[in-house]
Amino acid sequence: MFSTDVKSQSLRWRKAQRSMGNGECVEVAPASERVLIRDSMDPDGSMLQYHAEAWQSFIREAKQGHFDVLRLRGRSVVSG
Repeated sequence: MFSTDVKSQSLRWRKAQRSMGNGECVEVAPASERVLIRDSMDPDGSMLQYHAEAWQSFIREAKQGHFDVLRLRGRSVVSG
């Protein structure tokens, strides 16, 4: 993960269909071989970019429940 200065005007941004509209959302946009991510409340602010393969891996694991809070409870989490 790393920040980028890519201009966002020509990108097709979208946020989750289940977004609650409470301001705690992120938006994603495909850009070549990467995926850009930004805060929906700050569209002109900083963006993060991930390689498309890494993003797809994250999505796949999220759908499988690997990041579910109840699954993670009981596991020791090391902060660094």
